[in-house]
Amino acid sequence: MEDDHPDPVWPLDGADAVRTELLAAYDAPTRGYHDRRHLLAVLTRLDRLSAAGVTFDDVPVRLAAWFHDAVYDGERDAEERSATWAEIALPTLVDDATVAEVARLVRLTETHSPEPDDLNGSALCDADLGILAETEAEYDTYAADVREDYRHLSDAAFRSGRIAKLEELVERDELFHTGPAREAWTDAARTNLRRELADLTALDAGSAAPR
Repeated sequence: MEDDHPDPVWPLDGADAVRTELLAAYDAPTRGYHDRRHLLAVLTRLDRLSAAGVTFDDVPVRLAAWFHDAVYDGERDAEERSATWAEIALPTLVDDATVAEVARLVRLTETHSPEPDDLNGSALCDADLGILAETEAEYDTYAADVREDYRHLSDAAFRSGRIAKLEELVERDELFHTGPAREAWTDAARTNLRRELADLTALDAGSAAPR
């Protein structure tokens, strides 16, 4: 990779073959948003949350970050297949409890709805959704890259699905689950989500108008 896309830190000693396979998946030319940059960003946000006082089990959470988008092809069961990959790849590298926790956390990223006492899930979900709180320019790049991930869909089909997802996020009482993320990221995230939703809704209405 180029210098501006450094190698993400691997949380295990050794197991280089698994790491290489995962990086190859994230580096696939079909990836839009969910590529190595995203993996690195999630790991960096975990560092930021930890520095802000958020506690979580380091190895399973960071392994879950590595596996959470290991499979990403625009299909609905990508998280399940990513979790299954972890369940196959990890048993010879870590204990059974860690394997189970990694798989659970990967599956949780389908909904980003951890229970209030789920410290590991809260940290991972916040790190994954932290992109929502980036600057307007960075958010717009993210939104364009997400569209690239779903290039197989028509514009109308993509807008319909994306609008539904944005509406679900906007209507949540809490977007983030750790104190530092709620305090630092909520306002910016809601602003970005509402702006994209308004833009897509306007496009959708325009495309449906009689000509």
